[in-house]
Amino acid sequence: MDSQAVADYLLNNPQFFEEHAEVLAQVRLSSALGARTLSLQERQMDVMREKFKVMELRLAELMRIGQENDQISQKFQVWTRDLLVARNDVDLPHTLTSGLQRTFDVPHVTLRLWGVAEAFSHAWFAAPVSDDSRLFASGMTVPFCGANNDFEATTWFEEAPAIQSVALIPLRQEDSGKAFGLLVLGSPDAARFTADMATDFLDNIGKTASAALTSLLD
Repeated sequence: MDSQAVADYLLNNPQFFEEHAEVLAQVRLSSALGARTLSLQERQMDVMREKFKVMELRLAELMRIGQENDQISQKFQVWTRDLLVARNDVDLPHTLTSGLQRTFDVPHVTLRLWGVAEAFSHAWFAAPVSDDSRLFASGMTVPFCGANNDFEATTWFEEAPAIQSVALIPLRQEDSGKAFGLLVLGSPDAARFTADMATDFLDNIGKTASAALTSLLD
C-alpha cells in the first residue's frame, strides 16, 4: 500500500483508532518547532495552536480595520456638519476644501465648477477649465487615485506645489448624473494616493460634495 492508500483507508475508517488506541501513543512525528519528536496527539495540538495563532492575528487585523473605519466615519461626520453650517453658498467651496484638508489631513485640496450661476461666475472655484478636463470628469465612473501624470487639475492649486499623487473626484448632479465639477486632493507623498486604493470612501465624499455644491449651479 502506498501512502495515499493508507490515508484514504484511515479517512474512510475513522473507527480504526478506536479499535487500535495504542497506535496513537506509539506513532511519533517530527516537530516543526525543533528536532524533538511528538506523539500524534501532541502534533495535533501543535497544529491547532498554529491555527489559533493565525485566527488571532486575523482578528487583530479586523479590529484594527474596524477602528480605522470608525475614525474615518467620525471625521466624515465632522466634515459634513461643517458643510451644513456654512453661512451662505459662496462660502461652501472654501468650507468644503479647507474642511477636507483639516479633518482628513490632506496637504492640498481644491476644486473647479462649471455651469455656475452668474452671481458666482467670477469666484475662484469657477475659473476656466479646459474641455479636456471637463470630458475627463464626465467620463469618470469612479474617483481616480494614483500618480500625478501631469493632470491639468494639479495646476489649480494656488501654491503650485510638487504634487506626486492625486485623488480626482467627479462632482455630479444627482438627477441627471451630469458632471459639473472636479474635486482634487493632492500630496507631495507618492504613496498617499495609489492606484490600488479602495475608492468607496472617496465616492461618498464626492456625492456629499456634489449635493452641497449644486446650489451654486445656474
